[in-house]
Amino acid sequence: MEAKEIISKLTLMEKAALLSGKNEWESRDIPRLDIQSITFSDGPHGLRRQEGAGDHLGLNASLPATCFPTAATVANSWDPSIGEEIGAALGEEAVAQNVDVLLGPGLNMKRSPLCGRNFEYFSEDPILAGKMAASYVRGIQSKHVYSCPKHFAVNSREYRRMAMNAVVDERTLREIYLTAFEIAVKEGGAKTIMSAYNEVNGKYANENEHLLVDILRNEWGFDGIVVTDWGASNDHVAGVKCQSNVEMPNPGLDSARELIKAATEGEGRITEAEIDKAILPIIEAAIYFKENDHTKGFDKEAHHAIARKAAVNSAVLLKNDEDILPLAAGTKVCLRGPFVEKPRYQGSGSSQVNSTKVETIAEQIKNYDLNVVDDPEKADVVLFFFGLDEIAESEGGDRMSIDIPEYQIKELESLTVFNKHIVGVMSAGSSVKMPWLDNLQGLLHGYLTGQAGASALLDIITGKEIPTGKLTESYPFAYADCSIYNYAGTEKRNLQYREGPFIGYRYYDTADVAVQFPFGFGLSYTTFEYSALTVSADGVKFTITNTGKRDGAEIAQLYVGKAESGLIRPKKELKGFKKVWIKAGQAADVEIPFDDKTFRYFSTVSNKWEIEGGEYQIYVGANVSDIKLTGTITKEGTITELPYDINTLPSYKSGKVRNVHYEEFEKLYAKPLPEEKVGPLDINDAFCQMEDAKSGIGRLVYRILKKKLDQSYEKGIPDLNIMFIYNMPFRAMSKMTGGMVSREMTESIVTIFNGHFFRGLGGVIGGFFRNRRENKKYEERLRRS
Repeated sequence: MEAKEIISKLTLMEKAALLSGKNEWESRDIPRLDIQSITFSDGPHGLRRQEGAGDHLGLNASLPATCFPTAATVANSWDPSIGEEIGAALGEEAVAQNVDVLLGPGLNMKRSPLCGRNFEYFSEDPILAGKMAASYVRGIQSKHVYSCPKHFAVNSREYRRMAMNAVVDERTLREIYLTAFEIAVKEGGAKTIMSAYNEVNGKYANENEHLLVDILRNEWGFDGIVVTDWGASNDHVAGVKCQSNVEMPNPGLDSARELIKAATEGEGRITEAEIDKAILPIIEAAIYFKENDHTKGFDKEAHHAIARKAAVNSAVLLKNDEDILPLAAGTKVCLRGPFVEKPRYQGSGSSQVNSTKVETIAEQIKNYDLNVVDDPEKADVVLFFFGLDEIAESEGGDRMSIDIPEYQIKELESLTVFNKHIVGVMSAGSSVKMPWLDNLQGLLHGYLTGQAGASALLDIITGKEIPTGKLTESYPFAYADCSIYNYAGTEKRNLQYREGPFIGYRYYDTADVAVQFPFGFGLSYTTFEYSALTVSADGVKFTITNTGKRDGAEIAQLYVGKAESGLIRPKKELKGFKKVWIKAGQAADVEIPFDDKTFRYFSTVSNKWEIEGGEYQIYVGANVSDIKLTGTITKEGTITELPYDINTLPSYKSGKVRNVHYEEFEKLYAKPLPEEKVGPLDINDAFCQMEDAKSGIGRLVYRILKKKLDQSYEKGIPDLNIMFIYNMPFRAMSKMTGGMVSREMTESIVTIFNGHFFRGLGGVIGGFFRNRRENKKYEERLRRS
């Protein structure tokens, strides 16, 4: 049967049930109509398919899978072909492990270097993030598996991520925070999208008509499945009305009862036709996945080799004084640092992979022609393996600072007493401060390299491979240099994006703020020269010559700016790139085409994409601060009316946005800014907000959670469940307890925390028995139908 015929045979009870998960990782099935469950699995850089009972944060063991380098790492390759190769391998492993929908890649913008989940995200630039994400999507879906880009949208921090409202002006929303998703959908063909936990301009992402209907469905033409992040549903009826298709993980049947009531009891909130519309992509997917053969395994060694290739092509050489790298055969090396025996190769949280195997430097170095000595004084070179600890980079928590842990820097400083020839080999998924850089003669940044990282890094260190990666995020001298420094607002529900489009290099470059390493930076063992730029209506052409003695690859970057403009604009913005392999002494002609995103801006006058007429500056360079070639092109405008007088927005005109006044941001936002909520706790407040609860029980719960959270930070090992609960809103209790807690019970628990113990307790007890009774009746009717 076709999907629409199946829908015509479903009862309303079955339809309502299909729109929520039946357990931690599966959608509901309807056996009488041969509708199978759809199986989801985490997997941005490796599958986390759990054995037995599933849990969101991975307490139960997952099946062995290949741990590829994280997105933040692979983005540094600037090579979509590698993303597609990784995606295809992920797809193969998904089919082998009976997974239908792979929850990844993650492509939120790196607005702040403190976001604890930056290791899962590609870049601070939406074009680069979008192109890399699209390559993953194409690879994954080539294996008859759906890819699920996440988290849609404006999810840029972990702290209170489920109880936070992102307040962002429309143009910044479109150009910075949605463009990568647009590319993943339009160019990658993504068949699933995950809605984020947070609100966007006052509406939860999963019930945000502007995001899910106006933009995703109507403008981009998306016809696949929208699945909630686990526990991200707030108002299920509103979500379904906005064509959110699967509420995960398992809210029981309370949500289904809400939907039936809204459709049948004269509330007028939703129609059965709207429910049918939301079910259609689920049925289509269930039919599509029936063809998959799950009896085949995957080639572990071949996938390990892909992980190694990706790590090699993504490592970034940041410093190489006196060409200390590569090391000659027979070099006496001393190995130091915390990651020699135990590598940091992935982040913590829902993406954590049970790797098929993990290489270590201590073991792999035996395969190289290097003479390992114990005494740093006797070594020609000290290799210092260091970086961010596990606790610094995890889902559920943000970083406390952008510093490398002090104990590591003390070890580094102590080594300089014995040997000045020190090469740092760093592991971290996001930018760090580097006041210690002068202690190193060389610095190779592997990011989070995946399971094959040790051999990949040693290949580069010994010159077997050449470094070709470049940074996809800026490295400031200090967190205080970031444009968002004054707008972090961690204790506030309304997180104001006052910096507008000026995140990352868009800010540093425009406001002339010096950085440690600019966006797009990376050294090589060879050298390149650029020449002969021509600019046409179709794009740019130029020549790159390898002027060194080694074959290598250069990543050429195309930036576009408009000096004379009536709009808020960064000095220049990335609009294209190409990684080109060139043999020593040879040249390559390079073309980077323009596309529909090269000159566009989102007009809040016409509410669509427009082009501002006039002359544009074209920049081709090795990084955003190292422009090699310049040109111009004149474009005809599509609209003359502008949304504002730019002279009334002086901070945004100059790009110096670190201290934007409330009133200036409100003018850009073009409507009154939301005020902070006052009064008693409600179901959308988080557990971490119980510090000042009226109820002593609430304050006690808060103190227990805070103590356990602090203890995990002291140990340096993230307690994922505590981190999750600490930031979780009360409403999630009714979405993540397998149907044991209803919405009514949740509201009664909040009543207790607000100081009305007996009234709340009565609601909890009565609600428990009502919920259990109604769930049992619903399940029996589903079985009989």
